[in-house]
This record gives sequence, structure tokens and C-alpha cells, in this order.
Amino acid sequence: MSDRGGNDNDMADGDESAGETGGIRRSRLLDYAEMGEAEPPAAPVAASEPLTSDDAVARRQREFAVLLGEFRRTAVLVPTDEDDAPLVGDFGGIRWIYAFSNESALARFAIARGEGGREWPYQRLLGARLLDAAVPAAGVPCGVALDVGTEGEGVLFPPVTGIVPEDAAVDAGMDVDAAREVRG
Repeated sequence: MSDRGGNDNDMADGDESAGETGGIRRSRLLDYAEMGEAEPPAAPVAASEPLTSDDAVARRQREFAVLLGEFRRTAVLVPTDEDDAPLVGDFGGIRWIYAFSNESALARFAIARGEGGREWPYQRLLGARLLDAAVPAAGVPCGVALDVGTEGEGVLFPPVTGIVPEDAAVDAGMDVDAAREVRG
């Protein structure tokens, strides 16, 4: 299932011609980043009646459930390191597996890290495989960070019940209703 080894997916294959770069090889990453400029999100539609906070929470939960379902069914790009392991970052006590919806999003991430000129091998995996197999295999609290570096479009899938298997969820066994009462 790996896209490693083929020139079609090695994102730093340079253009052999010097072109406008003055003798410096240009990484294909720059081409992907320029191709994938995202359109600004549509303005939210005003509701005809004001929503209560419970209504807003329920609506957002439904929207996230749809997003999670779409992620689980979609093949995403997972950059890999020199050992062919998924590229990860640790933040806030959670290990995050980086995943990208397309090569343009991966290119923006690489450029934001100042690493746009190097090769970025990746694997193409279903979101469900990341959440159900890779997250538990990490052995530490782990989630998936989708499209990191794409302003306004990144999504975090944290290691909580309903997103990852219960044995990998940091909130497994918690009394959710009691936790809500404590928060008020």
C-alpha cells in the first residue's frame, strides 16, 4: 500500500530544467502548493431562530460525526520517516500522526516546516486504518492531525471514545455525565 519508490509520488523530484529559478532546481512541492490554494470557506448561514447552547452543541456533534465518517472512508496521505514509520509530532501529552487529504496539503506542510526541497515519501491509508490500527499501535496517547499547515482546514481526531478504539481512548471508563456536572 505504500506509494514509496515511484517518481509519481516522490514529492521533491525536481524539475530538471533550471527555468526561471536561475539554475536552482525547483521542488515539485512548490507546484503542488501553488495548485492547491484553497478557496475561502463559505460564510455561515444565519439561523432563522437563535440556537440554544444545547442546540449548537448537538449540531456541532452531528457535523463532527459526518466529518469523522468521511475521514474513516477516505484514503489520506501519511508521510513517512526514513524507517517507513508515520511522521508524528508530540504536543500536549498526545502523539499526533500527520495525515493529509492531498499532495497540495502535504506540500504546504513541508514548506511551512522549511523542508520543501526534500523528498517526502508517503503511504496512502484509509482514515479508519489510522484510527483503528495505527493509533492503538503507538502505545501512547495518540490521535490524527489532518491537514496540519493548511490554515483554517486542519482537523484533529483526538484519542477519545467514539473516535479511536476504547483501549486507546484516554477517556475510556470515565463517567461522562459526572464530568459534565463538574464543569457546570
